[in-house]
Amino acid sequence: MAGLVGLVLALAALNKYDPYLIPLRGTGNAVIVVASLLVVALLIRRGVWRRGLGGRLLLLVWILPSVAMLLATTSYELGKRRVLSAQPSRAQILGRHFVVGYTSFGEVARLAEQGLIAGVYVTRHNIAAAGGTAEGLRSEIAALQQRRRSAGLPPLVVAVDQEGGIVSHLAPPLSALPALSTLAGLPADARAQKAEELGRTHGRELASIGITQNFAPVVDLKPDAEHNPLDFNTLIGERAISDDPAVVSDVAAAYVGGLEASGVTATVKHFPGLGRLRSDTHHFTAHLDTPREVLDVSDWRPFKDLLKGTRAQLMIGHVNLAAIDPDRPASHSRRVVDGLIRKQWNYQGVIITDDLVMGAVYHNDICTAVIEAFGAGVDLLLVAYDGATQFYPIFTCALDAAEAGKLDLAALRESEARLASRTRP
Repeated sequence: MAGLVGLVLALAALNKYDPYLIPLRGTGNAVIVVASLLVVALLIRRGVWRRGLGGRLLLLVWILPSVAMLLATTSYELGKRRVLSAQPSRAQILGRHFVVGYTSFGEVARLAEQGLIAGVYVTRHNIAAAGGTAEGLRSEIAALQQRRRSAGLPPLVVAVDQEGGIVSHLAPPLSALPALSTLAGLPADARAQKAEELGRTHGRELASIGITQNFAPVVDLKPDAEHNPLDFNTLIGERAISDDPAVVSDVAAAYVGGLEASGVTATVKHFPGLGRLRSDTHHFTAHLDTPREVLDVSDWRPFKDLLKGTRAQLMIGHVNLAAIDPDRPASHSRRVVDGLIRKQWNYQGVIITDDLVMGAVYHNDICTAVIEAFGAGVDLLLVAYDGATQFYPIFTCALDAAEAGKLDLAALRESEARLASRTRP
């Protein structure tokens, strides 16, 4: 049993940067190392190493956590140093495709100044770090944009999840507004008016503190079951507007109009739709097995309506779409992104992935996902949860692929053109 505990601690130490092990960082790391060394000292004092092979193996097992911690830290820091010292021209070509969450202003400011990122994602902990006030966050965002200007780089995308209802990451201090789903039962004219008002309020408040993009509205159809026991984080039943695609389109289009009137970019999400899923992409692989002819007239109608009728961008999720490409998530499928969305739907706007730090993609060869996403025609890769930590190894995937000639340069050039046009009227 003692040996098993030592092996578990060694494994945890070796994987200390895994997003699931955030609680073990900082003080947790120190506890693992100190515990390991104390047990080693105790075993040596008791002469366990003299008791044959078993005793020596037990001693070795308890040395492993400290060694694993050292190896993990060294490997990570070397990777981080490599990213920060990457050739500027190559780093900036890749950096214009990343949006990253952060906790440390100093760290993200350096990424912004060096052109290693295109934007930042802000949420509740950023409000707390800025003193809990809108003014504090406004000042921080303004300082980041000033760093970009001083470096001669384009302004940062500054994105947030401010849908209303349970996903209102900047409320407080911003207004806590109801979810769009509360409007679904109103008469058509009334719900459109109310949705536009909500969009204008969100847009006005977000723009006032420097937010340029809202990851809203949700246009997934509301699932049949109000609660899915395997939906731990998405909670799409509480966030989706309606199970009627026409109602979703009407409410979402009016909301987007309100956001756009305030100068904030909208983002329709999460294609190809989460409403029919029985698992949560935050943690598990998810498959959408519904026939395409059904999806075309139901789940996908709001996406197609919004992408044609507004300037909204598209967030693509980590769902395996059986009707088109069952072998990989839509977020890095060329058949889905280039074949369906770009060519068949003729959508030439910006596509951003859902957070890459999600189990459906993060634990299934993240480097392949990065390379394939670029090749598929995705424009922005979102690294939100634990973003500042996860950014370096994910960016390293892109650096390695660029150096090995594995990136689709033609697809990258097309993406750069789309990104350059996003600020044009």
